[in-house]
This record gives sequence, structure tokens and C-alpha cells, in this order.
Amino acid sequence: MAGPRNAMEVRPGYRGRAFTSDLSGQEFWLVVDKGFQPMGLVVGNCIYSMGAVRNWLVGIKGNFQGELKEYSELMYQARELAISRMQFEADQLGADGVIGVDIKVEFMHNNEWMEVTAIGTAVRYVGAGPNLPPTNQGKVVIPTN
Repeated sequence: MAGPRNAMEVRPGYRGRAFTSDLSGQEFWLVVDKGFQPMGLVVGNCIYSMGAVRNWLVGIKGNFQGELKEYSELMYQARELAISRMQFEADQLGADGVIGVDIKVEFMHNNEWMEVTAIGTAVRYVGAGPNLPPTNQGKVVIPTN
């Protein structure tokens, strides 16, 4: 079967040549200038149900001051999972890493659900760029005047 003829025929998993990035024009130029090739925008997210945690917290909220360890742990786990999924997408593109990462946390449906989203630009080091410092067997050489 031939590829899609229009946008309505595109299905999940389609990989075209164009991509977007969350980097500014100046950041994009600096990345390319230092020998990195942007591979594409990568996203990772997860949604956690807060219902059980919230109901548990309501019972102790009036008698407790300070950090609620279980709630903080849940937030930490959600963030780490979103970042891991974003890095997996970058790995699938053959990237060496992700730059310009932005993490967003949203609470939905009367704070019953928490969504954590990590967005960044996957990059691969290609070692070309007019302003790279000179190297000597992989080590950066700083010229002295």
C-alpha cells in the first residue's frame, strides 16, 4: 500500500521528514553550531489517579503539618515515569539525549487525575560545526596565545 495521500490518511506511528522543536531559533542554532543534530520533538506523559490518595489525605489533613511524604513520592514517580517515556522516544529516534526539557503537571476532573508531561528535543552528536574547539584524540585542546 502506498503512503498517505493527505493528512486524513495519516495513522499513528507515521514518521515523516519534518519535525518541530521547543527550542528558540537561537537555541536551535547553538545546538547545530556545536555539532548536534536535532532529531525531533519527543514527549512522555503519564496520568495518575489521585482519588485514593486524596481521600486518604483528607482524613489526616487537619492533624498534620509539614510534607506529606506519600503525596510527594507520587509526584516524584509520575515525573520520573514521564521523563523515562520521553527518553524512550528519543532512543527510538537514535538520539544521544534530550535538551530543552519542559515538564508540565496538570490536575483534571476536580483534582481526581494528575497528568505529568515531559517535552523536549532529541539530539544526536554528529561532531560537525564550524565553531567546535579543536580536539586531539577526542580531548578538547584549548589553544594558548
